[in-house]
Amino acid sequence: MSLAAPCLIVVSLFGFFYRKDNDRVQAIPAFFVGIGLILSSSIGRTKRRRKLLNEMLNRRNALN
Repeated sequence: MSLAAPCLIVVSLFGFFYRKDNDRVQAIPAFFVGIGLILSSSIGRTKRRRKLLNEMLNRRNALN
């Protein structure tokens, strides 16, 4: 999954620049799906890290 989203973006960019006129529109959804996957995983990772940090701080305070 970690390489799929960037590859999807690269393929969509190639498709966008090598197609002509109305055929370019077909590459746009793939680009936005790739961006969405990257943003979604980034947000999820940040939430998990914040949750883990809060749990570590709570256990540290409970020991003191």
